[in-house]
Amino acid sequence: MASSSSTSGELAYRISAAARHPASWLQLLKFGLVGLSGYVVNLAVFAVLVGPLGVHHLLAAVLAFCVAVTNNFLWNRYWTFEPGEAHPAFQAARFFVVSIAALLVNLAVLEALLSATALTELPAQAIAVAVAMPFNFLGNKLWTFADSPSPRETQGQ
Repeated sequence: MASSSSTSGELAYRISAAARHPASWLQLLKFGLVGLSGYVVNLAVFAVLVGPLGVHHLLAAVLAFCVAVTNNFLWNRYWTFEPGEAHPAFQAARFFVVSIAALLVNLAVLEALLSATALTELPAQAIAVAVAMPFNFLGNKLWTFADSPSPRETQGQ
């Protein structure tokens, strides 16, 4: 049990320490911009697949998600967090796990908002994405790209 509480304490300390550094906030801004680019990529791929190519909307959604996650991984790996020492495939697998976890948070919040409020789908989704984003960011900062240089280490470079 001590292991679990020490891990939780360490995580809380790491989050608190990161929040005190402006470079962490810049990373969060970059992460948001990458997420926005992934959103645009997702919609563009989806539109091409269901439109001119005539792909079924469910398959198109899965393929668009895959392209967008790849886009986001590459931009986050090389621009937001820097690659670090880990193998790209290892980080990609972690990134995908974090993305799925954030999607589950998004879906839970979306469903809760739609069932408990008078919000329509689009505003509820906008809120759900905003709620899930910090979980996604922290998961990637503290797990996927944990071996990447910290903001303090890169400030002098």
